[in-house]
Amino acid sequence: MTTIGIIGAGNIGSQLARLAVRHGHHVVIANSRGPETLTALAEELNGLGAADGSAGGSARAATRDEAAAAGEIVVVTTPLAAIETIPVEPLVGKVVIDTNNYYPQRDGHIAALDDETTTTAELLQDHLPGARVVKAFNHIGAADLTGHATPAGTPGRRALVVAGDDAEAKQVATDLIDQFGFDVVDAGPLAEGWRIQRDTPGYGPRLTADELRAALAEAERVRA
Repeated sequence: MTTIGIIGAGNIGSQLARLAVRHGHHVVIANSRGPETLTALAEELNGLGAADGSAGGSARAATRDEAAAAGEIVVVTTPLAAIETIPVEPLVGKVVIDTNNYYPQRDGHIAALDDETTTTAELLQDHLPGARVVKAFNHIGAADLTGHATPAGTPGRRALVVAGDDAEAKQVATDLIDQFGFDVVDAGPLAEGWRIQRDTPGYGPRLTADELRAALAEAERVRA
């Protein structure tokens, strides 16, 4: 059993927590409002059985610092405006999965993202210089995380992207994604994460690994 810290309990964070518990992991989940606001979600998660019919994993609500400290793998799934609130020291050396996308109408305008000189994951890596950041889970809808998951080898299995600068960290993320029910396509380093951001061919649709590789190759970047 791996302990997975999840910072952000919105649609994506909650669905990833469900997948994690159903695959036998322990989840420590946090949001910006405090653990007392996550009581119902924690109770739901603890009532889930595993995908194989066994008891499944477990979950508890926590603060962001506690989730960061407890997680062997930590998922950051908060709005970009909250990046500066992500604990730094507890995440040194850890695999940190960034699910974020940039929406100026929600996040406010960020010049380096507007002119596409960087990516959301690179911003998170800058904030967490000692962490091993991997981009993943950002181009799939929350409901599809559970609705599209299938066992390895299933014909037409949906694929998801990873991007990162640390090969071992990407392998950790790859193994988790495969366990959760998806094939994996490696897009390369963090800087290549733009290929799967919003408004690119691979963002959103259900694609197999071969189709996703083609979509990544078709993506175009417009720098200001």
